[in-house]
Amino acid sequence: MIRDRGRIKWTSMMLPEHVKMLRDWVKEDQYEQQKEMDEQQLELMNEILAEAIEFDQYVTITHYRNRNYEIVIGKIHYWDEIVHRLHVIDRFQEVHRIPIDTIADVRMTNI
Repeated sequence: MIRDRGRIKWTSMMLPEHVKMLRDWVKEDQYEQQKEMDEQQLELMNEILAEAIEFDQYVTITHYRNRNYEIVIGKIHYWDEIVHRLHVIDRFQEVHRIPIDTIADVRMTNI
């Protein structure tokens, strides 16, 4: 039976710079592209955000950060109109400052 080691057997013949470039290329391949929002989605998110601020409810916010989508669950503490950022406090009392143009989805959450 042939025991093939896959990528391991080729990395010994490569320069360290090439190995690093290949690892960076694999990592870059996992990046996600930021999606465009249409007017209806923006209006729906605006209504949910207004309701969450008014009634002090938990929301789940999906936003784009560091080339990937992240999820934050918490209460909206403050809306900064000058820099267009939401200040969200999660259950561990950590403050997340989320730019409004990076938000992809907002949903009400029951905790």
